[in-house]
Amino acid sequence: MSADAPDSGRQKWLALGAAGVTVVLWASAFVSIRSAGEAYSPGALTLGRLLAAVLALGAVCLVRRVGWPSRAAWPWIAASGFLWFGVYNVALNWGEQEVDAGTAAMLVNIAPLLVALIGGRMLGEGLPRTLLAGMGLSFLGAVVVGVSMSGDGDASALGVLLCLVAAVTYAAGVVLQKPALGHAGPLQVVTFSALVGLVAALPFSGALVSEIADAPASATLNMIYLGLFPTALAFTTWAYALARTTAGRMSATTYVVPALVVLMSWVLLGEVPGLFGLLGGALCLAGVAVSRYRPRTDAAPPPADAAVAARDAGQPGEVGQPAR
Repeated sequence: MSADAPDSGRQKWLALGAAGVTVVLWASAFVSIRSAGEAYSPGALTLGRLLAAVLALGAVCLVRRVGWPSRAAWPWIAASGFLWFGVYNVALNWGEQEVDAGTAAMLVNIAPLLVALIGGRMLGEGLPRTLLAGMGLSFLGAVVVGVSMSGDGDASALGVLLCLVAAVTYAAGVVLQKPALGHAGPLQVVTFSALVGLVAALPFSGALVSEIADAPASATLNMIYLGLFPTALAFTTWAYALARTTAGRMSATTYVVPALVVLMSWVLLGEVPGLFGLLGGALCLAGVAVSRYRPRTDAAPPPADAAVAARDAGQPGEVGQPAR
């Protein structure tokens, strides 16, 4: 048993590092979407982003000789890919053109709360007090950040509806992805989910072809960046970490994103945050810390499937030793 302890600690830190990579890259996506969205329509931007992601992920799968997911994983992959990679991206890109960034941020940040509530029932994860308290504190911080980012406050009914659709499909995608990781590795789940999203976005092919000819190079580069990093890399590190914790706790971690957006806007765009922006960011970080806290009696990691190590290699059917 003592021999397993170092490996268990290493897995914990790897999962934490993977979650950190995800939130940093997802925060950077807001800056890139702002640039690319000026030249590309919501559907075209979604298709271009997913095309770049699928090409990158497909190349990695070929090099690592990653096979197809098992049949049991496909229903979850198909549903998660369509909702999270397809519908969510289009709804968010479109919604941000109809409402100001602050309103969009507040509405979309309903998603982690929905993940905790849905995951608590559907996945049997429960609703620990620290998780609920931390998410409530972080959501308050996200609202404060959103208010500080709001412009003239104009928000069309369509924009509000689209942001709510984005929040719901994001939450559904996370909850559906968790069972998929019980039958396939993170790289498999993300690659084929992105492929499903790409197929769903194919009706926007005409728009992408026509817009890419007139788009400035900076917008196209930002679209490619969105595909390679916030999608291909960040979703893979997300899936890796999600396989090792609950959907609720993992989603609570994404409340770091509003705080990072404030910081990145300050450094990269010269948008100096006001008092409310800094206060909201601090509340987000404090809430994440509370949500991740576990009393000593609850410190043991959640049970992992026996095939986790093998699935990480992306090879279906292999069985490894459970992490303890």
